[in-house]
Amino acid sequence: MTKVIGKVAATEKAPTTIDEFFFWTDKERVLSPFDVVKVEHVQGSKTFGVIEEISHITDSSSYLSNFISSDFGDVNNQPNMHRIGMNYVKAKVVGNSESVYTPVLDGRKVSLADEGEILEALGLSKIENPLPCGYLEMYRNEDQVSIPVHFNSKFLIGPEGAHLNISGISGLAAKTSYTMFLMKAIQDQFISQEVTNEDSVAFVIFNVKGRDLLAIDEPNEKLKESQKMVYSEMLGLSTDPFQNVKYFYPFSNQTESKAFTYGHKDDIEAQVDLNNAYRYKYIFEDDKVNLDLMFSNIEDSSGTMESIINYIITDQGGFGEVSSWSKFIQKVGEHCQKGKGGDQEISVMSWRKFKRVISKALNHPVFSARAVPEKNEVRLRESIRDIQKNDVHVIDIARLDEDTQAFVFGDAIRAIYDLKLGQEDREDSDIPSKIIIFIDELNKYASKDVPKNSPILRQVIDISERGRSLGIILFSVEQFKSAIHDRVKGNCATHAYGRTNAIEISKPDYRYIPPVYKNMLTRLDPGSYIIEHPIFRSLLNIKFPHPLYKQFPNG
Repeated sequence: MTKVIGKVAATEKAPTTIDEFFFWTDKERVLSPFDVVKVEHVQGSKTFGVIEEISHITDSSSYLSNFISSDFGDVNNQPNMHRIGMNYVKAKVVGNSESVYTPVLDGRKVSLADEGEILEALGLSKIENPLPCGYLEMYRNEDQVSIPVHFNSKFLIGPEGAHLNISGISGLAAKTSYTMFLMKAIQDQFISQEVTNEDSVAFVIFNVKGRDLLAIDEPNEKLKESQKMVYSEMLGLSTDPFQNVKYFYPFSNQTESKAFTYGHKDDIEAQVDLNNAYRYKYIFEDDKVNLDLMFSNIEDSSGTMESIINYIITDQGGFGEVSSWSKFIQKVGEHCQKGKGGDQEISVMSWRKFKRVISKALNHPVFSARAVPEKNEVRLRESIRDIQKNDVHVIDIARLDEDTQAFVFGDAIRAIYDLKLGQEDREDSDIPSKIIIFIDELNKYASKDVPKNSPILRQVIDISERGRSLGIILFSVEQFKSAIHDRVKGNCATHAYGRTNAIEISKPDYRYIPPVYKNMLTRLDPGSYIIEHPIFRSLLNIKFPHPLYKQFPNG
């Protein structure tokens, strides 16, 4: 049954237009931004609007009048009569049932929309390739409705559009949880074969914080039954954690097993026993070609570091005879001494700078002599080369220093690129058609402050611009969207905004978000996001359930 809550008010100074209208409603009526309302319109049609602003007005001419009517400022004074007051609401037009886009007329009734009308208004009623992305909660008390919301998956993971960017302050915005929720929904659909046989997916996830993602194939024992019902009954998803998960930890000596990961030794050993966990290494002969990744955060405007790297990988100056990282350091040391020959165009000072950078990184045990498969030791590149459909590879870099983190991240990205470009010995039909890369703290690799010559920045930009056609999809997360390189965030088709601060919303990235919505961003609850997606007619304030996988204390 239609519930009338007010009438359209078109005034001389605030007329209705094809884009917006105002209506009055009772001052006790509880409405919220993002609520959908409908208006009776011409030719038997209905115009739908999304609430943007709510104001309260009385017949008082000024603040001074209010002060005087309270016996000149007596806060305990009881007036003889209450002032006439009402709420008036600004709504943005998002659609019309008969595609009639003329301004709604003064005095027309405004009502709450039912579930079907809400879906129609927001463009959610006929979504193709639906992928659950959360749910809406609209209205309050007895009028409240909860409605599942779906993306068109082809605008999230291709081919129509691609890439997801999520922003929000640390701790409260639940950015990682929301990204994992979406990836779980994607894996569910591919495993249940709700997509065509030509399509397949795999995931490469970088764990950058604590133990957050080191048990995603284990169930969340603390998940309430009501939350499970949101997955199963409202969103049509399974309540199982991720499947086909493999974990990759930085290699360390047994006595240092906790030095380079937040994972507990017993947990890691249990995963190794199940053949679900591996320790990754980098071998000189195979991985020296990636030396440039160690200089991702170093400005090299003159190109001297690049020249040295080219000198090394082309086996000049005796580097072709080097077979280990330790001998490599020795050989570099020789070039740091005056009068030792080498490329005369590269100064000794440049070699010394080069040595300072790499010496710190190469002290890490992941740079080793060889990998022993019998001990579940691997090269990441080889593991990614063999990634299978529906696999989830979790690469732990949380406890590495920033330079080593960058090296591991860059190496994995290059391995994925090489795989999708056909440079590995695998049949195309055997390779997942889409590989989704999830990286938290994107600001480390693609911020506006990263040196322009950074090989990782170039790789991330290339993924954002070309990845959709190759089937490489970037799911990225950062605290402040304004800090991210424009070409990266500009190529993301879907954006999610979590709770942030007032300084951030003043930046140009938020220019087109209505003021009330921007203010809401400073007080969003954990588990709530404002979503922008190509097929949505308006920004949506969605919620999502708690994670299905094991949660550790304090993160």
